[in-house]
Amino acid sequence: MESMTMLVMVALLALPAPSSALPIPHLHLSSAIDKALKLAPSIRSSVSALVASPFDSAGSLWAEEICAFWVKLRAKAIAPVLRAAVALCLAMSVMLMMEAVFMSAVSLGAKLLCRTPEKRYRWEPIATNDEEMSSAAFPIVLVQIPMFNEKEVYKMSIGAACALTWPPDRIIIQVLDDSTDPEIKNLVELECRAWTNKGVNVAYEVRENRKGYKAGALRKGMEHPYVEQCDFVAIFDADFQPESDFLIKTIPFLVYNEKIALVQARWEFGKLFPAISWSFQLI
Repeated sequence: MESMTMLVMVALLALPAPSSALPIPHLHLSSAIDKALKLAPSIRSSVSALVASPFDSAGSLWAEEICAFWVKLRAKAIAPVLRAAVALCLAMSVMLMMEAVFMSAVSLGAKLLCRTPEKRYRWEPIATNDEEMSSAAFPIVLVQIPMFNEKEVYKMSIGAACALTWPPDRIIIQVLDDSTDPEIKNLVELECRAWTNKGVNVAYEVRENRKGYKAGALRKGMEHPYVEQCDFVAIFDADFQPESDFLIKTIPFLVYNEKIALVQARWEFGKLFPAISWSFQLI
């Protein structure tokens, strides 16, 4: 037995240094033993089996331990997190469905009972037969659009606001740009200048800081001198695209009903990415 051990040690010393932490291949072991020692076939096979068996058992043991650890980790850590995520998604889906059903029921009830805003409050179009007074009969409206690096929507939101049906001399489009990207800020300013050259009263306003974020920008926009002449204020977020008759439909509620101070209209998200499902964007 001692002589066999010495033969194994001599064979191992004759092997080249193994690469970084990789197990020694059995073929290399056998060939190295064959080259190092000129042994009989029976002795050579015994030595090869003696040297290779520890590597086989160690590799198998490591694989079993890793699999056992992964099974325990998956059962105790990963599976509970996935179950909680699935439960949360199901709860949110139920909430969205309940909200859709509730809003549909309210809308249907309002239509069946004729509870439209025009029935509950006084509403009539702002118009006059006197051509000279036709423009003066409309109140001056300030349209505020707060922006912050809105590269994808700035053009269509400004365009939608400038396309509102209202006397040009009775409306001011105020673009409040808090963009920190110089390129985007330049694009927004150029878009405002383009509409100004078309005869639309567009005021491009910036400030030195972003205190209060968009709400702070709206408040800062009310401090400009030209705002004092405005009778009403319409606020559109940067991704909002109002219909051209938005002011025609909403301003009369404020003009003819003294107890109404705020009119909130229906809004939807814009389809920024047509390739993505519309329902997915809505969620």
